[in-house]
Amino acid sequence: MTQHLHSKRLLRPGAGKVLAAVIGLAAALSLGTIGQARAATPASASASASASVSAEADRFSDRPHGFASLAGGTTGGAGGKVVTVTDQASLATYAAAEDPYIIRVSGSIAVEPFGSNIVVGSNKTIIGVGDTGEIVHGELHLNPGTHNVIIRNLTIRDSYVEGDWDGKTQDFDAIQMDTVDHVWIDHNRLTHMGDGLIDLRKDSQYITVSSNRFSNHNKAFGIGWTTNVKTQVTIDHNWFTGTKQRSPSADNCAYAHLYNNYLSAQVSDGDPVWTYGNWSRGHTKMVIENSYYDGVQHPYQADATAELVQRGSILKNTTGRTDEWGAAFDPRKVYDYRLDPAASVPALVTRFSGPQKRIGVTLHVPGDYPTVQAAVDAVPDGNTVPVTVAVAPGTYRAKVYIPATRPNIVLQGTGHDRSDTVIVYDTPAAYGGSTGSATVRIAANDVTARNLTFSNDFDEAAVELNGEQALAMKTTGDRIVFENTAFLGNQDTLMTDSPKLTTVSRVYLRDSYIEGDVDFVYGRATTVVDRSVIRLLSRGSTTNNGYMTAASTWTGNPYGFLITRSKVVSDAPEQSFHLGRPWHPGGEPEAVAQVLIRDTELPAAIKSSPWTDMSGFSWKDARFAEYRNYGPGAGVTADRPQMSVADARTHTVADYLKGNDNWAPYARR
Repeated sequence: MTQHLHSKRLLRPGAGKVLAAVIGLAAALSLGTIGQARAATPASASASASASVSAEADRFSDRPHGFASLAGGTTGGAGGKVVTVTDQASLATYAAAEDPYIIRVSGSIAVEPFGSNIVVGSNKTIIGVGDTGEIVHGELHLNPGTHNVIIRNLTIRDSYVEGDWDGKTQDFDAIQMDTVDHVWIDHNRLTHMGDGLIDLRKDSQYITVSSNRFSNHNKAFGIGWTTNVKTQVTIDHNWFTGTKQRSPSADNCAYAHLYNNYLSAQVSDGDPVWTYGNWSRGHTKMVIENSYYDGVQHPYQADATAELVQRGSILKNTTGRTDEWGAAFDPRKVYDYRLDPAASVPALVTRFSGPQKRIGVTLHVPGDYPTVQAAVDAVPDGNTVPVTVAVAPGTYRAKVYIPATRPNIVLQGTGHDRSDTVIVYDTPAAYGGSTGSATVRIAANDVTARNLTFSNDFDEAAVELNGEQALAMKTTGDRIVFENTAFLGNQDTLMTDSPKLTTVSRVYLRDSYIEGDVDFVYGRATTVVDRSVIRLLSRGSTTNNGYMTAASTWTGNPYGFLITRSKVVSDAPEQSFHLGRPWHPGGEPEAVAQVLIRDTELPAAIKSSPWTDMSGFSWKDARFAEYRNYGPGAGVTADRPQMSVADARTHTVADYLKGNDNWAPYARR
């Protein structure tokens, strides 16, 4: 981007040392742990809030629990492409395909002819978009031998044949499975079908059915249909309401673990036998824990040949059988699980069961996709629904490019700290230009990155090149958010740009860390750096170690860079660093830098005349200002323009980011 200074830093720490320094630096700053954590709260309140958030997050985990998590686990279409379907033909094609797919059902798909099957093959995830994805008048059907299937966040409804309450005329289930293994059915709404809502049949194994709503139906959920005793099933946090029987009925299951289910408003038709809740039949070994039965006849019962252990459940307005005999089995010896108090079940299950807006698609790196780029490539062009790329802790030495055709991606580091997950490469501008040097490039709109470190560890002190700029990150998309991220480099560390001069793109950084020496926060995008730490790296000079910013804001855009509520730190000598200079790419006169630094602590390394000229353009013609800065590097002189109180009212985070669409990422949590 700019001509490189020839005086270099005397020492470039190793990458591991830099990452360790980031953690220690943030901990030592007077801002507390800015960029590492939120504002301090009382320990008890913090712990309580953390536990609450964690517990709620667990309810929407995209990884199955219970029996579906055993014997290799259930991953559905992970590793395959993500597709979105809005019609029956597309759904049927992808569901039956040989390759793995993550199939998002958007809106309502009416199946014809009425009651027809959508055959689901192995290695598939079928998931509703938001809480409105639904299949109407049709069945998801898993044939014998099908394995590794996830069905989530869908409504499947209304194949009921009028007048056939017992479902004797047509076998129109919501989900039917014969001799399958490793299936997870989660957060669905199943209602008013022609036979069963779920028929889990013929020795199917390693099944988990969790957080679903079964309603307005006779035979809700039946398991069995052979004399073999093979099926292992976990059934938890489901809501059975307005159903008559089979909630569930488990026939000849090796293990049936039922916990934290809510049975309410049972159909009351005076039937003394076939109106019931849970039934352990044949040679089933059933364990029921902490469930809640309200208005149920025969809450739980067992054949003489079966076993049923019940503990901790609550019975309210119930009548009839509550059988308990045999030892069954100990689920804790099979898998770990969280057991909620029975008294909490009605509130929890009514709130968290069924389709949820917040459930989406998560692509795991490297668990399901070997690289971050492979996961990005799995996202469809024109993507309109957020897809999370969850990156496990580790160092990923590779470049990443998110093209403009793949918006709505969330890059999420899953480590405890942002330094746990590092995306790094070492290309300088001499090999491919400034853009080509970037470790990560984001050209798409609506991309968020959290809890990650982006680095370009090209060692500028080790070689002499004509083009030592080395970007850790370049963005050209609009509505880009960085939360709890770090950007490591020297010259040109972070470039926030736009597709062309007169196009305004917006970038918001919060609770983050940026380091560099020459022009290391630069570009023409409207960029807000909020509540963050900026580190000015010493290059070994006593007079000029570099420039923090180099904005190239379009003259028609009143908002360029805003650095606010942040802290600038440095071990460079006093009076050796500039706040910035105006960059006019290619001598473009319509690129007139706008930079405001406000409410920010400045170190002694900042020059008393902190703005300087660049390539023949005077800093005085740019739009540079400060407002209410403090610290040893702050001051008010003739060479330090101060924004007026009146103008400061219209130069807030909201003003910089709102645009024409009232974008307000700072309000999100």
